[in-house]
Amino acid sequence: KKLLPFFDKRMASEVPGDSLGDEFKGYVFRIGGGNDKQGFPMKQGILCNHRVRLLFKKGMSCYRERRSGCRKRKSVRGCVVGPDLAVLHLVLVKKGAEEIPGLTDDNKPRRLGPKRASNIRKLFGLEKKDDVRQFVVRRELNEKKKKAPKIQRLITPSLLQRKRYFKALTRKRMEAGKQMKADYMKRVAEYRQEQKEARAAEVAKKKKEKKET
Repeated sequence: KKLLPFFDKRMASEVPGDSLGDEFKGYVFRIGGGNDKQGFPMKQGILCNHRVRLLFKKGMSCYRERRSGCRKRKSVRGCVVGPDLAVLHLVLVKKGAEEIPGLTDDNKPRRLGPKRASNIRKLFGLEKKDDVRQFVVRRELNEKKKKAPKIQRLITPSLLQRKRYFKALTRKRMEAGKQMKADYMKRVAEYRQEQKEARAAEVAKKKKEKKET
């Protein structure tokens, strides 16, 4: 009876948790997946509540490629919840009035601080001119040693200089290409003119020979 509201619901659909008991009143769960009694996993997109055999390839869920290009036919369970499931995986979407012991009652601190420069700025409310490197969260390894993450997307003078250098290189390459193209077109025009003059000279020579005969 407790699980009746979950039956005939598909994966990723949201279900209120009131039927599970008074401690879950107000909670909303999302169905994340599950396994049937023989251990076959549910697969999103298979709209049935029984097992099917599918041909799997790289990139599909419920399958890990062992050799490159290898495909395999495997049994998977459909994404519709039914009474044959042994395990149902639920994701907490909305918290209710009461706490769930071991899940919502303890607030664990984050082990690591932010790594990206913009996220560090957001955390400490810094401005553009402030130095982010002074505010990075350091983790203590032992009494003597502390560890700080490498800040990502940090704009430094060396980065700006490198950017300017690559832009200048690209500009030089473009200018050199334009110059080479202009030289080539000029040489082609000269060559065509030479060919035309040579042809005209040949025709004139033939006409002169005809007249003489």
